Amino acid sequence: MLIRSATLEDLPAVMGIYEIARDFMRKNGNPTQWPSGYPGEEMIRSDIAGGNLYVLTEGGEIVGVFAFILGEDPTYRVIKDGQWRSDKPYGTIHRLASSGRVKGVARRCFDFCREKCPHLRIDTHRDNKPMQAAILSYGFKPCGIIYTHDGTERLAYDYL
Repeated sequence: MLIRSATLEDLPAVMGIYEIARDFMRKNGNPTQWPSGYPGEEMIRSDIAGGNLYVLTEGGEIVGVFAFILGEDPTYRVIKDGQWRSDKPYGTIHRLASSGRVKGVARRCFDFCREKCPHLRIDTHRDNKPMQAAILSYGFKPCGIIYTHDGTERLAYDYL
């Protein structure tokens, strides 16, 4: 699997993958993490403009997408029921999604991000069991609870 920066030309494929991911979550006990329309096109355009959105390709087809942002994430300033294991600079993985057509999208994403920054943070919904399994199997450690901009709870993890 190859990873490259996303472009505006990738927008239709990226939005299609997010729709597949929302459907997968709904069918697998996680109906509320990404409500209909999340992430929205405006957010994805902003990620692309900021150089923070990446696509994973296999045989020229986009099979996965994620945002990777270096630097402080405001939603991670406050953590409840635990603590971050380090205050060193970190990169945050957001909005990771797969088309479901190939295996290993999460692991390839994590490898890519770790190459760019050895200290990673990520969060997911309590009901997102497949993502929790991928995060933990890679070696991320649970750190506590964070709250998103809209006040919803997320399980927070870091990788050192």
